[in-house]
Amino acid sequence: MRRTLTVLLAFIAAVLAIFWWSGHPAVPAAATAAATTSAHPAPPASNGVDAYGEDSWPAQGPTPEQALYAQQRMMRDALAGLSPRVPGKPNLYLLTFAGDGGEDVFRNEAEYAARLFSRRFGATTHTLVLENNPATLATHPLANWSNLETALAGLTRVMQPDQDILLLYVTSHGSEDHTLLVDMDPLPLDQIGAPDLAGILATHPFKWKVVVVNACYSGGFVPPLRGPGTLVLTAARSDRSSFGCGSDSDITYFGKAWLVDALNRTPDFIEAFKQASGEISQWEQKDKLTASEPQIDTGRGIEAQLTLWRKGFTPGPKVPFNPAAPAPLSPPPTN
Repeated sequence: MRRTLTVLLAFIAAVLAIFWWSGHPAVPAAATAAATTSAHPAPPASNGVDAYGEDSWPAQGPTPEQALYAQQRMMRDALAGLSPRVPGKPNLYLLTFAGDGGEDVFRNEAEYAARLFSRRFGATTHTLVLENNPATLATHPLANWSNLETALAGLTRVMQPDQDILLLYVTSHGSEDHTLLVDMDPLPLDQIGAPDLAGILATHPFKWKVVVVNACYSGGFVPPLRGPGTLVLTAARSDRSSFGCGSDSDITYFGKAWLVDALNRTPDFIEAFKQASGEISQWEQKDKLTASEPQIDTGRGIEAQLTLWRKGFTPGPKVPFNPAAPAPLSPPPTN
């Protein structure tokens, strides 16, 4: 899928270049010199959108090019900022991935998961956040294919592969063909399908892992992800929508039920899933929605390893959910 998208983008760029050169005269030398005097000149704005052609880019912060250029440094800093591993017992490494930058609900979930795990589940838990959101372009690495691979590769260097557990929490929109939306307009980001995610994980030696996919139609991620030592949780079955996303929501149904409610009652991921599924079913019945039917697949050995991890800490107090403030967006032009 990634190769197909790359070829398509290259073709579109070539076509646009042909039309541009055929319809525009040569740029005078004086104009070229003037354009190069500023490292990042602001492009013109028109038609009620911001200077970069989108209405979701922040008024303050890096330009799209600067944001992309900064990713390697931001990933190095994020990995270097992980809390030290506690020796002699299983540790858990949470990696959150908020794919859609157009809605704050996914950022809220990713950041809350990091707060919840680090505050409630003790020093054996370590967190790293990847997210697409206008408010965090300068503070968190992007949630994209490349950073996901970089994060996983970095975690393999600090984790003990025979003891430690990877928890990957993915939250975004999902399509009927089981593809996650990865979007931070106007950046050209690759989408991630179910086989893609399984392939990315398979290239790293994680013996124990928990993969949570919170998206519509996310049950389609179960078959390629299942295996020994792996717990897979999804917000819906393969042919059903999940609920609670959108610009008017602070957190999804699944995020509220599993993270905020159930994991504040129990540190047991499987028991929390059972509680969350029942709670979601009640909400859907009340709102007269087609049942999403969250899915679970428990691979051999992972339940015992999670039990061993839980023995290494005493759960802390409940962590309240407080949604983050949205970023100020670029104002429309006044002309």
